Amino acid sequence: MKPENKTALWRIAAAGCLILMNGLAMILFRKYPGFFFPAYRQASGAWISFLAWLTSFSPLAVWDILLSVMTVIALAAFIHALVKHRVLSWFSRILFAGSVLLTMTVSGWMLNHYAPPLADELGYQKEKQSTEVLYEACEYFLVQAGDYARLVSRQKNGSLTAPDFYPLAEKAGRLYEALSDTSSVFQGSSVRVKKLSVVGEYLMYSGVIGMFMPVTGEAGVPASVPAASMPFTMAHEAAHRLGIASEEEANFAAFLACMESDDPVFLYSGTYSAFSYCLSSLYAVRPDLCEKLISSHKGPAGIALLFLDRSDTASIYQRYESGLKEINDQINDTYLKTFSEESGIQSYGEVTDDLIAWYLKHAGQ
Repeated sequence: MKPENKTALWRIAAAGCLILMNGLAMILFRKYPGFFFPAYRQASGAWISFLAWLTSFSPLAVWDILLSVMTVIALAAFIHALVKHRVLSWFSRILFAGSVLLTMTVSGWMLNHYAPPLADELGYQKEKQSTEVLYEACEYFLVQAGDYARLVSRQKNGSLTAPDFYPLAEKAGRLYEALSDTSSVFQGSSVRVKKLSVVGEYLMYSGVIGMFMPVTGEAGVPASVPAASMPFTMAHEAAHRLGIASEEEANFAAFLACMESDDPVFLYSGTYSAFSYCLSSLYAVRPDLCEKLISSHKGPAGIALLFLDRSDTASIYQRYESGLKEINDQINDTYLKTFSEESGIQSYGEVTDDLIAWYLKHAGQ
């Protein structure tokens, strides 16, 4: 056997060992979360904060650009290996590099999926509530969002003015500073959220409106995200950067951060998103109550603006409808279920229970 083939086999074996180690870590963290947390979260937070600082020089996501460059290099190397009959060597290098990146991702951040529930850590009593309580919470967020809808910048036709991405991204990065004194969960990097400049449009066609990259510690969103959702989406990705891995809990953290802001843009996006999640949950069980809720609040100008924003948002997403979304949903669903989010992509909407818990604690009777 050629020496280079022996080396290639050693790389493949090493990659296999790393993959098995990741699997073992996932099993142990899932079975014994009390043993590993909160120490792991603190270590993970320090590591991610370091990476975020390291890549903070660029307003654009570094991983986004590097991925494109590395893809071209890998393809060029494959063609060269094919010509030189060294495909095994090429494959072993790609596999080993991938296993190293996977290990960095799993050990550095993904194991946060097994952390204790965020609601428990923050003192919220999250439990299934009656349809009546869901209706009340939905109505509360509708009224609140309607009030804030009048305070944000709009065009002559009433549509939201598209936010200036970079100043908004700076604010979103610092959004959790107000909450960091209340809980260590919210302590971590406060660098700006990044623009996804290369893969952003692809992600939109895939139904993805934000992404956190553990390898570089970057929270990023495409510039095409609708204006009403943009601030909340930025806050969601910034929550992932703090080690809040669950999609449901990142949504709840984003809502809490938006509500702590003194900027109407974040207050509106937070309540707008909360209303949207609650309305979807209400529609799933009682469509008639959704109609009742909407018809009973047609008067206020702010609420009319909110529904205009919902219509504009739907129109934007409709332009990005494609077959890629189904493929990406399946991939994302598999990933989330692998890391103990049993509901898969449905977990995004489960934030309704958290929002109701917040409503009952802060606004309910």
